[in-house]
Amino acid sequence: MAVRQYELVYILPPDTPEQQATELHEQIDAVVTRMHGQTERTENWGRKRLAYEIAHHKEGVYVLEVINGSGELMKELDRRLRVMDIVIRQMTVRVDEEKKVVERTRTKRQSNSERRRLKRGRPATRQPGEGRSQETDESDDDRFDGLEA
Repeated sequence: MAVRQYELVYILPPDTPEQQATELHEQIDAVVTRMHGQTERTENWGRKRLAYEIAHHKEGVYVLEVINGSGELMKELDRRLRVMDIVIRQMTVRVDEEKKVVERTRTKRQSNSERRRLKRGRPATRQPGEGRSQETDESDDDRFDGLEA
């Protein structure tokens, strides 16, 4: 049973009392702990306009939960959230796979950069003051002087 990271976003009706939203979060947290998962963080994004009307609602309260656990845990949460009347919509996304791809791309670019630098006779890593400075002030930038729009 592999532990993976998921983002669960669910939308509640705009007139949902804070107490009811807290109770829903506690129910989700109870399922997560019972199935040996862990809630990393919870963010209440607040009331936002929906892209389209859902069940006669034009706005909703968005809540994000980042959960570490198994696929079985997420199946159970998905099943439970589908039958709750208070939840307008919910979506679960696995995010650890994306992080692996980003890290793999970063290391590949770094190794390619080091290989090219060594081939040119330079040190593998960039030295302080080498290349363009990160702090470019717009007043010092004269690349577009003299051009008319």
